[in-house]
Amino acid sequence: MRQEQAAHIDELVRAAAGQASRRDAVIRQSWLRCVGEHKLDPVALRDPCIVTHGLLREHQDAMDEFLHTARYGVETLYRQVAGLGYVLLLTDAKGVTVDFIGDPTFDNNLMRAGLYLGADWNERHAGTCAVGTCIATGEPLIVHQTDHFDATHIPLTCTAAPVFDPGGALAAVLDISALRSPEPKESQFLALQLVKAFAHKIEIANLLNRFRNQWILKLSASFEFADIDPDLVLALDAAGRIIGFNNRARLLVEHERPGGAPLLGRPVGELFDFGVDDLPRFVRSRPTAQRTVRLLAGGVLFFAQSLPPPAPAPTPAAATAPVLPKPLQALFRGDALMRDVVTRAAKLVDTRMSLLIHGETGTGKEHLAKALHAASARAGRPFVAVNCAALPETLIEAELFGYEAGSFTGASGKGRKGLIIEADGGTLFLDEIGDMPLASQTRLLRVLAEREVTPVGRTRPIAVDIRVIAATHRDLVEAVKAGRFREDLYFRLNAAVLNLPALRRRADLDWLIGELLARDGWDAELGDSLSPAALNALRAYPWPGNIRELINALDYARAVAGRGMIGLEDLPDAVRRAAHGDGWPSFAAAVPTTGDSAPAHPAEALEAALRARHWNVSAAARDLGIDRTTVHRRMRRLGIVPPHRRD
Repeated sequence: MRQEQAAHIDELVRAAAGQASRRDAVIRQSWLRCVGEHKLDPVALRDPCIVTHGLLREHQDAMDEFLHTARYGVETLYRQVAGLGYVLLLTDAKGVTVDFIGDPTFDNNLMRAGLYLGADWNERHAGTCAVGTCIATGEPLIVHQTDHFDATHIPLTCTAAPVFDPGGALAAVLDISALRSPEPKESQFLALQLVKAFAHKIEIANLLNRFRNQWILKLSASFEFADIDPDLVLALDAAGRIIGFNNRARLLVEHERPGGAPLLGRPVGELFDFGVDDLPRFVRSRPTAQRTVRLLAGGVLFFAQSLPPPAPAPTPAAATAPVLPKPLQALFRGDALMRDVVTRAAKLVDTRMSLLIHGETGTGKEHLAKALHAASARAGRPFVAVNCAALPETLIEAELFGYEAGSFTGASGKGRKGLIIEADGGTLFLDEIGDMPLASQTRLLRVLAEREVTPVGRTRPIAVDIRVIAATHRDLVEAVKAGRFREDLYFRLNAAVLNLPALRRRADLDWLIGELLARDGWDAELGDSLSPAALNALRAYPWPGNIRELINALDYARAVAGRGMIGLEDLPDAVRRAAHGDGWPSFAAAVPTTGDSAPAHPAEALEAALRARHWNVSAAARDLGIDRTTVHRRMRRLGIVPPHRRD
């Protein structure tokens, strides 16, 4: 044990015995909780508590929508402190780190310190720390070096602020920490202000997202910043009752009316000098000076801005399917599985988040990526496709990140921009991401986190504006468990997952065959291009190679048939053998039914799929062609509980 650790433990023991301490009151009280309530031994040196991958996923799934809302704020804050040695943690209300951004160069040191994804910083076992003590007190704070209870943590400085949900409950904790820092605690005061400001922004973004169809009232004490940086935000229903609020609103009301009724459900007219009918006069089109309101208790003046709920869309005479962008429409015709994938993809076309497309080899992952690019605001900008499995490991970094002239033996005298920089302003498609070497994964993670790239031989990074779409046919979760794929990169890539169905599970095979024939001038009417026997053989074949194999089979058939009708004898041997019941085994999807041709009720169908796989969610998800997290969400929505959790 080092000398500074021994001295720290002595101080803890004296404080626990009731002796005076110069520590801040919040630190002293936390130390006493650690000894008195949590029964922690001041002498023990504890390893960080990192939860299992499965448990981490459960914590992330439980706050999935919040994480999507918070991610932009988390990344923006990290960009402001990047290069200063900080890492950024976002934990849930229990203290488990559900999002993390840090310099991959220091991954091993960060993991040993517990500054990593999946680390549990609850005060009951980590002792006094920024996250755990923030959860215990509900207040933003700095826990600097020897403020920590556990002597293992005294090199760290940690600064955290709580993020509350629109009902006033703790939703998350935002924390920035560093492995080393100047000794004075005052060195972290600016970090505290930054964390508080971004926690406030995330709260507001979450509230606006949750109540986008209700009245929103923004209140600011500043005339100049009234419309851009509100202090208080309230969500109101049609009757003017408060249905959501940010934490500053709660604190102000509690300060002005100590012991008063809680905010939730109260008419806004009980707190301010206006009623629900006055909301339209606070719209932004009116001059700011005419949009003033006062808090009844205390008379505090605010400048108001009201956002009305969106006008209801006209109800069509008959229900119609959502209009999809043309590039996405062109991927299928009438197949329910593809419609689900494409409809979800259409909602993600212009988001900033990275996408992960999963599907068997040959299912059209690159075609979907190109369609997403063509349907987005980035259409017309570069679409750069990289086959991570085809690039030699020794050249992948130079190809992806570029290099300066003369930076290594054999380098071009003019240097090379690199594929990531070539994709600037557009889309970078990383095919077969599961085959990327671990060393390159580390550098890619930095690009995704900071949106900048440092070419080989260059010291200063170059900012890039790219949308990253990755694709794989591999099970990346298993690759993470096996140590072949970085866990943090996996979570950075899978902000949204699109699962392409295998061709054997699609109901639009005839349309697809017609489209592929028509592109080379053949008649799209199948009866004019294919004999009945040939068409039936194509329908019967299970297509283990999916659309890519179908293209090859039709190319072969056209070449053999010349310009005549394609007959059974013109098809590849494997397809002809399958037509006679020989060759490949059946790949028919296990779609649960009620015993006849009608599909089961959604809850019954999902439970049947889970029972068939002995409640193995990952296996059932593969059978259904959807993501594992989607199965978990549907189970919660439909009230399906596994047998081992029904006690």
